[in-house]
Amino acid sequence: MKSKKTIVVLLLMLLTALFFIGCAANNEMYVSKPAGFWAGLWHGLIIIVTFIIGLFTDSVGIYEVNNSGGWYNFGFVFGAIIALGHGKIWKPVKKKCTPKSDKEKEWEEIGAKVEEKVRTGIQKWLDESDKGEMDWEEIGKKVEEKIKRELRNWADK
Repeated sequence: MKSKKTIVVLLLMLLTALFFIGCAANNEMYVSKPAGFWAGLWHGLIIIVTFIIGLFTDSVGIYEVNNSGGWYNFGFVFGAIIALGHGKIWKPVKKKCTPKSDKEKEWEEIGAKVEEKVRTGIQKWLDESDKGEMDWEEIGKKVEEKIKRELRNWADK
């Protein structure tokens, strides 16, 4: 059973290598017209395969000499960057979200409760008092006194 799988894998690898060789640089396809962006991108993507094959034969090269210039070069470099693992050009964004400790969660809950108590206390106090003729400084002083008094009461509990 394992030998059949091995044979199939080797056959697929051989067919893939032949496919890559047919599309590699220094191909007769580019004698009549120069290679453009898409050919450069493809040659960049298969750079590893063509390098290995180029070690054993002179008919296959990594780079197509008959090219259109800048666009071929751009495609080739872009494909090579993709194929070779981008060399830390693009860094994945990692959010550093550390889980909050129990104390931090507890303090946030306490803060929310205090904020809600202060808000409801001020709202009740404003509803009870006659705020029509008071100026803002007087209201601010009363609010400050009320908050200090409530904080003292809360701290004494």
